[in-house]
Amino acid sequence: MSPAMLLAAESAPLCWRRTFPGGPEQARAVRRFVGCLLAGCPYLDDVLLAADELVANAVRHTKSGQDGGAFTVEVARHAGRVAVSVADQGGPGEPAAVHAAELAEGGRGLRTISLTAASWGWHGNDTGRTVTAVFAGEWAA
Repeated sequence: MSPAMLLAAESAPLCWRRTFPGGPEQARAVRRFVGCLLAGCPYLDDVLLAADELVANAVRHTKSGQDGGAFTVEVARHAGRVAVSVADQGGPGEPAAVHAAELAEGGRGLRTISLTAASWGWHGNDTGRTVTAVFAGEWAA
């Protein structure tokens, strides 16, 4: 392999993907998956929180949480940035970061992500969508 190809390979994004059964108990497995991939990341806690919230939303608000459902987690790393995405099997409504009522037990997931991530967004429709949170910072690991 030529040095130019090695440099290109070294600067290419790293990407990992895994599919999980659609149950809330999978959040722990997702945290282990993401945590192992990003060991040493200085903003790992924020990434894990985002992964937790995205999984909870996929299971709670989409077909992924129904019997036989599943969701896919993708982690990408490139140039100090980390993106965590959860692809679900679709459902009604669109993801939105809203202000939850003070005493509400839920409804803060995407709002929390919007406050901790450099950016977040989604694409898809009622048959499947992917929600992504991007984190940026110094990380030379």
